[in-house]
Amino acid sequence: MSLQSPLTDLPIETADEGFYRGFSKIVTVTSKIAIGGLVVWAIAFPEQSGAVLNGINAYILAKFNYWYIWSVTLFVLVCIALAIWPTAGRLKLGTADDQPEFSNFSWFSMMFGAGIGVGMLTWAVAEPVYHFQNNPEVIQGITEGSTEGNVRSAYKWSFVHWGLGAWACYAIAGLALGFFSYRRGLPLTMRSSLTPLFGSKLSGSIGHVVDIVAVVATILGVAQTLGFGVEQFVSGLTRIGIGGLTNEAGTANTAGILVAIIVIMCASTLSALSGVGKGIKWLSNINMVLSIALLGFFLIFGSTFFGLTALFVGIWDYVITLPQTLFVVWSSDGVEGSVASKLEGWQGGWSVFYWAWWIAFAPFVGLFLARISKGRTIREFVLGAMIVPSLMCFVWFTWAGGTAIDLTMTGGAGETIFGVPDGDKIFAMVQYMLSPFLGWAMSVMIVVLLMTYLVTTADSAVLIVNTINAAGDEGPKARPHIIFWGVALGAVVAALLLVGGLKAIQTAMVIGALPFSVVMVLQCVALIKAIYNDGKREAAGIETVVNSEQ
Repeated sequence: MSLQSPLTDLPIETADEGFYRGFSKIVTVTSKIAIGGLVVWAIAFPEQSGAVLNGINAYILAKFNYWYIWSVTLFVLVCIALAIWPTAGRLKLGTADDQPEFSNFSWFSMMFGAGIGVGMLTWAVAEPVYHFQNNPEVIQGITEGSTEGNVRSAYKWSFVHWGLGAWACYAIAGLALGFFSYRRGLPLTMRSSLTPLFGSKLSGSIGHVVDIVAVVATILGVAQTLGFGVEQFVSGLTRIGIGGLTNEAGTANTAGILVAIIVIMCASTLSALSGVGKGIKWLSNINMVLSIALLGFFLIFGSTFFGLTALFVGIWDYVITLPQTLFVVWSSDGVEGSVASKLEGWQGGWSVFYWAWWIAFAPFVGLFLARISKGRTIREFVLGAMIVPSLMCFVWFTWAGGTAIDLTMTGGAGETIFGVPDGDKIFAMVQYMLSPFLGWAMSVMIVVLLMTYLVTTADSAVLIVNTINAAGDEGPKARPHIIFWGVALGAVVAALLLVGGLKAIQTAMVIGALPFSVVMVLQCVALIKAIYNDGKREAAGIETVVNSEQ
C-alpha cells in the first residue's frame, strides 16, 4: 500500500442560519437532550434515578476496574514514550515557524489552574488526612492508621492520585487535539484526533458520537469539581458568619446548595459572555495571586520542616513504587469484610474514582492545554504538562495537608481538623492556627480564592462545550447557548447534590467517563500511528504540516 498524504480537511456540517447558526445541530441538540434528561430524571424520580445510577456504577466498579486502572497506565506510558521517541519528541504542535504564545511561567500557571484549581483547595488537606487514617498498607496490616509510621504511605497514595496519572490524562487529550489541529489544520474538536483511524468518516455519525461523548463527559466531570467546590464554598460562608446554609452534620443544606449554585453560575455565565480575553483572564490573574499568597502562608507559618520532609520522602516513595501502583488491581474474594474485599472497595472509592474524574475532565482541560500550547514540541508539551503541575500538587499536599497532620499529631488539634467535613478542613485548620480575627480574614481570602476558581472552571467549561458543539470554532458564540450551558451545568450540580449529595455526582461522573475513556485509548493509537507515518512521509518528501493559518 502506497504512502498517502495525511488528511487535512474534515468538513463538519453546521447550520447556516437560525438559532443554531454556526453549530452542529446533531451534536448540540443531542448533548442538550442528554444533560437535560439527566436533570429532569434526577429531580422528578429521585429514588428511581438514584437506584439505577448506583446499579450501573456498582457494575462498572466490579467489571471495569481493570479498564480504568490500566487505561491510565497506558496514558502514562504513551506520554513517556512520545517524550523519549526521537521522531515524536522533536515535532512541533504547529508549523516550523510557530513559536509559543506564552512564557513558560504563564504556561505552567494556566495548566495548573485549569487542571486542578478547585479540587486542590479541598483535597490538599482532606486527602492526606484520609490516607493518614486508612490506606492499602493499613488494610493489609503493614502500617497502623493515624500514627507517625503511616505518614509515608499517606503521601505515597496522595501522590499516586494527583501525580503523573492525572496529568497524563490531560496530556493525551491535549496532545491529540493540538497535533491534529495545528499540524493538520483540522477543527479543534475531539473527532479530529481520531482521523488516522477513521478518516473522513468522522465528518458523519462516528464523529458526532465522539463529540457528544466529549460534551457529556465534560459536563459531568466539571459537575464533580463544582460539587466539591459548592460544599466547600458553603462551609467557607458559614465560617465567615453567614448562617443557615449547613445542616447538623456541617454539610450544605438545600438553601446552601441553591445559594452557592446561583451565585457561582450567574458569575460564571457573565464571565463566559465577556469572553476569554476579559472575564476569564481577569479571574485567572486574581486566583493566581491569591493561590501564591495562601501557599506562602503554609510554607512560612505551617509545619515547614514536616512538609519539606514529606515532600522529598513522598516523591521518593511515589517514584520507586510507581510501577506497582499503576498496574495493581485488587479484586474481592467474595468474603465480606476480608482484606481482599476491603482493598477492592478502597481502590473503587479512590483510584477508580479519581481516574474516572480525570478522564471526564480531560476534554475540558485537554482542549484548553491545546489552545495554549501551539508552537511547543511534543517533548516539551509532555514533560511540561506532566512533571511541573505534578510537583506543584505535591507541594500543596505536603505543606497544607502536612500542617493538618502535624497539628493533629503534635500540636494538640485533636478532632478540630480531622472531625469536620472535607470542604471545611482547610477553614478549620487556619482558624485553629490563627487568632479569631486573623482566622476570619484568612477564611475570607480562601472563600474569594475558591469563588474565582469555581467561576473560572465553570465559564471555561461553558466556552469549551460550545467550541465542541460549534465544530471547533473558537470564535464568538451565540449568547443563548452560553446561557443554556451555564444554567445546565448549575442544574446538574444542584439536582444531583439535592438528590444524593456528592455520591450521586460521583456515580454519574464515573458512568459518563467510561465512553470517553474508550475515545482516549483510541487517541493514543491514532497519535502513535500518525507520528510513525509522518516519519515515513518526511523521508519520502511528503508534506505533513498544513502551513496556512487556521
